Amino acid sequence: MIFPAAEYRGRISRLQAGMAAQGLAALLLATPADVFYTTGFLTRFWESPTRPWFVVLPAAGDPVAVIPAIGAELMGRTWIGDIRTWDAPDPRDDGVSLLADMLSALVPEKEPIGLPMGLETHLRMPLADFETLRARLAPRHLVDATDCVQRVREIKTAPEIAKIREACAIAARAFDRVPDFARPGRSLADVFRDFQIALLTEGADWVSYVAGGAGPDGYGDVISPAGPQPLRRGDVLMLDTGAVKDGYFCDFDRNFAIGRASEPARRAHAALWQATEDTLAALRPGLRACDVHRLLSEGLRQRGMTPSGGRLGHGLGVTLTEWPSFTPLDETPLREDMVLTLEPGCVIGDGRIMVHEENIVLRADGAELLSPRAAPELPEIRP
Repeated sequence: MIFPAAEYRGRISRLQAGMAAQGLAALLLATPADVFYTTGFLTRFWESPTRPWFVVLPAAGDPVAVIPAIGAELMGRTWIGDIRTWDAPDPRDDGVSLLADMLSALVPEKEPIGLPMGLETHLRMPLADFETLRARLAPRHLVDATDCVQRVREIKTAPEIAKIREACAIAARAFDRVPDFARPGRSLADVFRDFQIALLTEGADWVSYVAGGAGPDGYGDVISPAGPQPLRRGDVLMLDTGAVKDGYFCDFDRNFAIGRASEPARRAHAALWQATEDTLAALRPGLRACDVHRLLSEGLRQRGMTPSGGRLGHGLGVTLTEWPSFTPLDETPLREDMVLTLEPGCVIGDGRIMVHEENIVLRADGAELLSPRAAPELPEIRP
């Protein structure tokens, strides 16, 4: 297991407290992140969409895993004692009867069963099977339990924070190696590939996400795959990673000037760095997500920059991005021990932007960096 059983029992206790507050008789979880969070079941097998997987939390007591037989041995290495399996995939009945029978025995008639249904959730089972399950469970009814799950998962324990800090340290060491392989004439695809190799060499278990861009003074977006275009002097190269260690993500980026940095690029980087620095100093529990968006945006405008659109940061943990989102519309209150990213971006002009990102944990007295702080000056890679 990634953590001792006591860590998972604490999570279950907090989830069950939320269930009690909402009046839920059981909680049904079916996504990779929620299954891992409650059981410690860590596998890359989730890349296969063929089989559904379920964990059920009763109102009291330990969870029950209802999973394909192929996962029984691995689930048996976790702290979960009640593991029920079927031979999957079964096109006639892919775990629906097993799950329905278990829930029907556990939950009295007419009682609600929680299932995350809101923003940043998804249903990882066929919709037709879900409708069959709903009919089999009636008069029990499924209700939205998004808030119950999110309010628990957004507060990280000390062992979780340590894992995210370790992932950040791995990425920081890989970023330190970028000048070894990012130089004029090398294709962006080769740079991305070498960056992933550096992340794995430095200790990442896998690299679920690498993105970035390069162009004169900035780049057009921050999500495109790398292409064959070569780096040129005057480009700004950005690399962004979500490397994974023991199931926990980091998510921060770094910018590099290829050759001598231009004045617009230096000015944009300095504005992003200082807006982040000012926001780090102002962060406290009790602020709302929209307040963080305002702080970052105002910090950029005060330095003559136009903030880019979209969110300017988010939560982080067992998925690359978690709630909340730093937008003008998200009023989620920030609480102690949330792990967050600050990700301001600014428009440089002519379709170019620059983005800067750090990872933090919010403490009672303010922000604590998990990613090593970027240099205030735009680093230059000079052959």
